[in-house]
Parts: sequence; structure tokens; C-alpha cells
Amino acid sequence: MIDLLGALAYGELSAFDHLADDAGLAPTLTARAQMSAMAATEFGHYQRLADRLIALGADPDAAISPFVAALESYHSITQPSTWPESVVKAYVGDGLAADFYREVSEFVADGTGELIRDVLTDAGRAEFAVREVAAAVAEQPAIAGRLALWGRRLVGEAISQTQHVLADRDSLMLLLVEGTGDLSGVAALITRLTDRHEERMVALGLNS
Repeated sequence: MIDLLGALAYGELSAFDHLADDAGLAPTLTARAQMSAMAATEFGHYQRLADRLIALGADPDAAISPFVAALESYHSITQPSTWPESVVKAYVGDGLAADFYREVSEFVADGTGELIRDVLTDAGRAEFAVREVAAAVAEQPAIAGRLALWGRRLVGEAISQTQHVLADRDSLMLLLVEGTGDLSGVAALITRLTDRHEERMVALGLNS
């Protein structure tokens, strides 16, 4: 449970950092403020998870440190260079991570699973992403194909880094296998994650 909370806590803290940075790419002050607000929400989630770690007798810094390298590798490889790319990443990339943790939260008891699901709420991110991407594509129709490729890259890199983390942290792999029942259950979980990714890409009007 500590590893799960540590991984998610760093995910939320890292999301805060990168959303705050990406807000600077926004074409309007309204969009900049909205992404900044999303960043602030992520930091609030981090604090709640850190508080839970402390309540469980764990040091948040120690709990999150094993996951820093993998997440920062993901963010460095998938650093957006344009506003539409940053929006797709915030919705598709972070959404995939949220789906994974939401699935795994079902295997955790003692209120921790409920906390995890609570901090993974969308909070209007879908509507924001759909609106911003639609506006960008309407202005430059040619970017739709590039954004579709970007979405594929995001999901591929996210899955790759998740596999590295699971290989390094036996407790997380055990939680996943025991929770799903067996390796076929893990495969079914991955299929569900992929299906939800496809749904997000369709919502954005992009062919994944």
C-alpha cells in the first residue's frame, strides 16, 4: 500500500509541476488560468496522499523517491512543444495514469482505495481538453494527424514506464496480480486501459 500511495503521490506532484509549466504555452489568459487551476488541484491531491502516508507511519519523501526516475523519464520524453500537445498530454497521458490507479485502488482496503479514487476525479479536464483541441484543429486542420500520433506516443511511453516500475517494485506487481486474479486478469486490465484511451482520443476528435 505504501508503494502504491508513493507512486500516485509523486504522480500528482509531478503533474502539478508540469501543468504549471505548460500553462505558459496557453494562447489565452483564460486557458492559462484554467490549466494553472488544474495544477493547483493536483498539488492538493499530493498533499492529501502525503498526509495519508504520514498517517500510516511512512515518510512521504522515502515513499515517493523510488518512482521519481520513471516519472521524470516519462515527462522528459513527452515534453510538449505546443499548446495543443500540452492539452492532449494533460487529458490523454494523465488520464491513462488515472485509469490505472483507479483500477488498482479496487484492490486496496482501509479507506485508502476510496481516497485514491477521490483524488483521481476529472474535475472538468475532459471538457477543457475537448474545447481547446477543437479550437486548435479548427484553426490549423493539419495538426490533427500530428496530435493523433502524439496521443499514441503518450500511451506507449506511459505503458513502458509503468512496466519498468512494476518490474522494480515487487509489492506493486503482487498487488496487481493478486487483485486481478492472474496474468490473464492483468491482460484484461490493460485492454480496459487501452479502450479508455481510445475513447478519449475519439472525444478529442482524433484518430488514435
